[in-house]
Amino acid sequence: MNTTRHRTYPRLGRDDGQSMVEFAVVLPIIVMLFLAIWQCGVAFHKYIVYTDAARVGARKAAVSRTAVGGPCAAAKSAIQSTVSASQWTNDLQSGARITCTPASPGLAGTQYTISIAVPFTINVFISRSGTMTASATERLE
Repeated sequence: MNTTRHRTYPRLGRDDGQSMVEFAVVLPIIVMLFLAIWQCGVAFHKYIVYTDAARVGARKAAVSRTAVGGPCAAAKSAIQSTVSASQWTNDLQSGARITCTPASPGLAGTQYTISIAVPFTINVFISRSGTMTASATERLE
């Protein structure tokens, strides 16, 4: 009589490595999601910093009608002292711009608008870049 011996593989039915495989599949997704949240948080922090700097610059322009160099020079100086030195240097090298309208001092009640345009990039899933703009308007006193 010829009997065929079947080899059994007792390890095939076990679940020993299943959790490790699931972890290996899910970990990259979790890491990329964390990095996306982190980079969006950094971009939002930059927006808050420059919005505050624009407000400080507009206020400085509004109260500095007789300043040396005019209200716009005083506003730019106030903006540079509001933003941290390292952040301002990096953003200037990447193309940050400050716009002051109107450029020359006017009469009391003239509105001064300070705009700051700063380039930004978010690189997580895809590379997104653009220009973040913050502006503020104050009346000249």
